Amino acid sequence: MDPVTIIAAISILTAGLATSIGCMAPALGEGRSVATALTALAQQPDASATITRTLFVGLAMIESTAIYSFVVSMILIFANPFWNHVIEKTAGQ
Repeated sequence: MDPVTIIAAISILTAGLATSIGCMAPALGEGRSVATALTALAQQPDASATITRTLFVGLAMIESTAIYSFVVSMILIFANPFWNHVIEKTAGQ
């Protein structure tokens, strides 16, 4: 196999892992935080505004982790910084 094919295969595999793990973990975290918030709302309905506001801020922060992993996987697929380096090395041979 030539180096360009190896870099392409590794980039696609890494992008798939980054997307799958980077989206599963935040999804589990969001589910747990919503379940905890619903439990807290059931126990203290008077504090619903504070709990809900804190929940939405927390969910936004958790979701940003999934977005960052998606961005990293898109960079690995479409704007891989290793492509130019490998192409220059193979062209010089």
